[in-house]
Amino acid sequence: MRRAIGWLAAAVLLAGGTVLPAPAEQLRAPDYVMEGYDGDGAGHDWETNLFFQRMQEDTGIIFEYRQHTGEEEWEQRKRDIALESDLPDVLFKAGLTDEETLEMAEKGILLDLKPYLPEHAPDLWKLLEANPEYMHAVTLPDGTIRALPAINELPANNLMWINQSWLKSLKLETPRTAEELTETLRAFRDRDPNRNGRRDEVPLSALGIWDLRFLAHGFGIVENDYYLSVRDGQVESSLKSEENRAFLAWLHQLWEEGLLSRQTFATMDSIRQITDEKAAIPYGMFLSSSPLTVVPAAALDQYEALDPLSFGGKQVYRDLLGTLTRGTFALTRSCGNPERMVEWVNRLYTAEGSILIQAGREGEEFLRTEDGGWEWMADLSTVANEVLPNATLADGGAAPGIAERSFQEQYADSATKRILEGMGRVQDKAVFPFPLVFLSREDAARVAELQAAIAPYADKAMAEFVTGDRPLDDAHWEAFGQELDRRGLEEMKALWQKYI
Repeated sequence: MRRAIGWLAAAVLLAGGTVLPAPAEQLRAPDYVMEGYDGDGAGHDWETNLFFQRMQEDTGIIFEYRQHTGEEEWEQRKRDIALESDLPDVLFKAGLTDEETLEMAEKGILLDLKPYLPEHAPDLWKLLEANPEYMHAVTLPDGTIRALPAINELPANNLMWINQSWLKSLKLETPRTAEELTETLRAFRDRDPNRNGRRDEVPLSALGIWDLRFLAHGFGIVENDYYLSVRDGQVESSLKSEENRAFLAWLHQLWEEGLLSRQTFATMDSIRQITDEKAAIPYGMFLSSSPLTVVPAAALDQYEALDPLSFGGKQVYRDLLGTLTRGTFALTRSCGNPERMVEWVNRLYTAEGSILIQAGREGEEFLRTEDGGWEWMADLSTVANEVLPNATLADGGAAPGIAERSFQEQYADSATKRILEGMGRVQDKAVFPFPLVFLSREDAARVAELQAAIAPYADKAMAEFVTGDRPLDDAHWEAFGQELDRRGLEEMKALWQKYI
């Protein structure tokens, strides 16, 4: 489900066919110009969205809105802002990249918000002080804070979803290690768990080497998309390691035994997705952000998030996105009385503000249940088509503020609650493999060059190791490492080491 609650602003909509007059306060000139991106089919209209109307009621602040719904349009507009063209006061859902933040900071376009935070954003400041990694992530090399983050305590991740109904049907224990998972996949292949009399089960489905790397934690490997991690203050890469070789050998075994889908390197979610709710489910396990990207809602109860596999007596998993997203909110030098805007955005780092932007108002969009949970007041179709677009800003781009895990996990729908609880179990063991840092623009450009040289080669070679098109013998493994060095792997590690 991607959207939520309905538009209930009777003061602005039609009453008996007559348009009600705007409140007197709305006739006042706007206090600030707010500009940003809110697209991706979210359906929000900042002019009429209940979130902004309710914030106006609470704060008295009126905005002139410049909402962009086209991604290319917003990218061009950010380039114009960097050229100091027609600056707004506030950038909201800004999606500022590190490079954009640094460039606008160097030009003096973005205000330093750090001096305002302790007094005017005490809730955000408390979060930053309690989480030094957050403070480090939003602080530029010159010690300033030019943009504020979104913090999601239960972020989306690429998880292992296992068919629990098959486990129960075959009387199998939940696999805890790579070896146990191998045995489970063999049972899925051989014992007709979907009970249709055909050997059509797909024990493990994945989308290329990127997906498969999320299984590497079962061999002690947790890295980012640059194939890097930090251990004891040192930047490391597993690409040439024996752990990686063992992991690839395991994947090759799965491939040879027919446990890994033959479509792994030639498919996408839209192809493997099942939309017929009556179809037999063929998947024993797959990797995805949600079961609903692969199976229909009717099959949601069949799947649960598999806890991280154990390696060396420990369970760890890759935290894909981390809990913090940078660059969501900033003030430009055109902003008068920035203290007032900092106080405005601070509300979104409180429990009340978080709920307001994510779910609307209690009693209007959602209700509390007797057991302390919450549920929508409308049916899910109305929630998706009216509530989320018109009363929340939950999607369409990262908004500043905090999405608290406790509220997310209190959702009353049993199937959704079970999925969220599974996500939470994995999140408790997940590690963000590399801290968020601001690279200089020169270093960022060099990183991009090195990544363009290293990643495609590494991905292709590892896929060939899995399929057997490239033998995993000593000679080919040594050649793999030598080519990685030639393409700049050691330089890549040394470059990132400067920021640790």
